[in-house]
Amino acid sequence: MRASALAPVALIISTLMIALPARAADEHEPNIKGLYLMTDYPAVTIRPGTTSNIPLRLQNYGLAPDRYQLSVSGVPSGWTATILGGGQPVAAAMPAPDKDVSLQLRLDVPADSKLEGQTLTIKAEGQGNQASLPIQVALAKELPAKLSVKAQLPSLRGSPKSNFEYTLSIKNDSGRDVTASFAAQAPENFETSFTEAYGTQELSSIPVPAGQSKDIKLKVRPPSTIDAGHFPVSVTVKAEDATAKTDLALDVVGEPQLQVAGRDGLLSARAVASQQTSIPVVVTNSGSAPAENVTLSASSPSGWKVTFEPATIDRLVPGKDAEVQALVTPSDKSLAGDYMVSVRANSRGESASSQFRITVNTSTVWGMVGAGVIGVALLLMLGAVTRFGRR
Repeated sequence: MRASALAPVALIISTLMIALPARAADEHEPNIKGLYLMTDYPAVTIRPGTTSNIPLRLQNYGLAPDRYQLSVSGVPSGWTATILGGGQPVAAAMPAPDKDVSLQLRLDVPADSKLEGQTLTIKAEGQGNQASLPIQVALAKELPAKLSVKAQLPSLRGSPKSNFEYTLSIKNDSGRDVTASFAAQAPENFETSFTEAYGTQELSSIPVPAGQSKDIKLKVRPPSTIDAGHFPVSVTVKAEDATAKTDLALDVVGEPQLQVAGRDGLLSARAVASQQTSIPVVVTNSGSAPAENVTLSASSPSGWKVTFEPATIDRLVPGKDAEVQALVTPSDKSLAGDYMVSVRANSRGESASSQFRITVNTSTVWGMVGAGVIGVALLLMLGAVTRFGRR
């Protein structure tokens, strides 16, 4: 194909490449342009004798930056209406193009105001552009309290030795400050307590400002003897005539519980100095979960040797026991008497120990040697007396 034939095709492709991005950009541009005053709540109800803040936004869609004078009209006699920006009273605002400025309308309503509806109009006026927003304000002497309570993690898992801690958020959705009290319903013998979110002070109630939330912690401790299972906990929050509830749960997993004793419960044995003696040791799992890799160790007097056969119990299920042999060899320097040997069983953080009293006797061989020495000495003494006594 000749270059002259390709030229029209290249021109079409380049034209499309230029037009498509421009069209895509146009699709993302907003279809509106101008200045707008907006609020999420254009009709509100407040109580006489209180102060309320209504959030506002001054939105600029595609306009050049300008200074807009702010005002409020239709304010009843005795009321105070103030426009706030950044927490301070403001008289003007300047939103950047395609940006908004956050504002608040603060209303102070006298306690003796008549219970009549009012319409206030907020205005923003600049050079050639302006916006207005009517807000309907109804008055009511009593607004019902409204509470909600929510747990960050409503279900927790742990062992009977665990402390289960739940973070609860109490929100006051009413138009006035309240004091919220709370209580927990848990299974029998479960301990419950409420504390500050970032402290240890125990609480039974907490003040919650209007429209705000407060966090607290609930600590639940199950009895150490409890079996594995799923246990429900209910939390009730009350303030005046409002009530809120949430359901929690804790899953208690089983854990082993070891015990160490001698055969038939005996914790005493006899041994001979410098001789190995086999002492039966019984390890029992009285917990609610298997004990894995149970290792045995001993603390004994200096110079003693203690080993176990076998040295490890691979698995010990709940309610069962296993017998091992403690091979005890007292030191050859041990005198006759009673000695204490501590035997310990360990399984992944769970441990148990018992003290065994070992009565050590001297070897009979050394007794015979001693008797022989005494006998020889007597014979020598008798011979000397007989020989020298005749003179």
